[in-house]
Amino acid sequence: MVTRVLGIETSCDETAAAVVARRPDGGGDILSNVVLSQAAEHAAFGGVVPEIAARAHVEALDAVIAAALDEAGVRLSEIDAVAATAGPGLIGGLIVGLVTAKAMAAATGKPLVPVNHLEGHALTPRLTDRLAFPYLLLLVSGGHTQIVEVRGVGDYRRWASTIDDALGEAFDKTAKLLGLAYPGGPAVERAAAAGDAARFAFPRPMRGEARPDFSFSGLKTAVRQAAEAIAPLSDGDVADICASFQAAVSEAVGDRVARALARFRAEHAALADPVLVVAGGVAANRALRAALGETCRAAGFRLVAPPAALCGDNAAMIAWAGLERLAAGLVEADAMDAAPRARWPLDAAAAPLVGHGRRGAKA
Repeated sequence: MVTRVLGIETSCDETAAAVVARRPDGGGDILSNVVLSQAAEHAAFGGVVPEIAARAHVEALDAVIAAALDEAGVRLSEIDAVAATAGPGLIGGLIVGLVTAKAMAAATGKPLVPVNHLEGHALTPRLTDRLAFPYLLLLVSGGHTQIVEVRGVGDYRRWASTIDDALGEAFDKTAKLLGLAYPGGPAVERAAAAGDAARFAFPRPMRGEARPDFSFSGLKTAVRQAAEAIAPLSDGDVADICASFQAAVSEAVGDRVARALARFRAEHAALADPVLVVAGGVAANRALRAALGETCRAAGFRLVAPPAALCGDNAAMIAWAGLERLAAGLVEADAMDAAPRARWPLDAAAAPLVGHGRRGAKA
């Protein structure tokens, strides 16, 4: 029997809804995937303003859900469950999406599946590429930079994380420093295409360290110092800084990932086709993908990257994670009592690398 789940994603600045079906053979089909970006609302601020994001979700979510159902050609009564991001993310947006999902589940009598946003990214290649467990995940986004061993649905082991800035955050801050458009990642990549990557000798943070963790704060500082030293900047200067920054990022990430691949190979020596998955918004960066491709080829791994539309925040990955949890019998009886969580580590057993706050573990 085909199972269909409505997914809702409101963890940051995209209002998204999708309908995804799971076939009896375990494969999935995306019936709809509607994403409404708020980038224009936040562009003037050079980053996401949580209050603006939450209000925009309130205004748009009902119409986005209706559009997803219409595009999928199904009525709400034909949906088998409702999945919604419950964390991590901006608390205001999470409240909007989760409360809406609870109301729909209560009104229809269908199960509610609260989903960890990071699990959505972790399981996406199971939808797009039918990957079998286990595999290694490099998650690179605005809020997270992690290497995770994906053992099964609900079974994750975080091997590495950033000790300061996430990679997407470093891209955004670099773009803002150089006066580029928001969102920063695509703007830096566009500028870098015309630049000289060898002009600035930026550091490769953590390169050679035995621990596979990431760090981008020092690289960001080096970019600022280089820009200040040659100000005012010409368009050529900006392009060269972006190209040099992107090259440093790609090399640093490749070095960190290479260590994780060696560990994965040692722990799963029997696997004939070891796989590295790269996911998250920054996974759309072509230079980073090329560097990771070289790293994987050298280590005998296959690189899997979901389509660009499924790398950034979207609801199809949330619906699919809901379907995976339903199939694995991991839907809790008290799901309607689930609370939104600004912080929600995918691997709850891992010690946080950067401490705790009032909202929970920071990594």
